[in-house]
Amino acid sequence: MINILPRINELAKKQREIGLTVAEKVEQKRLRKEYLGAIRGQVLGTFSGMKVVDPLGNDVTPDKVRKLEIKDS
Repeated sequence: MINILPRINELAKKQREIGLTVAEKVEQKRLRKEYLGAIRGQVLGTFSGMKVVDPLGNDVTPDKVRKLEIKDS
């Protein structure tokens, strides 16, 4: 994922300065979609491993988070 960031930034800079060709716009859209998908995957991965505990030590993890945990297993 990190290896696509320089190209995303390069295309963004070129877009601001001189504009992009149709092919570059398509590439930019694809790269941004790939990048956002990777970020969303990381966030979901983090939340799926989360456990919420109240001050008394009781597990109060929301059901929505528990369902994510089940999907990942």
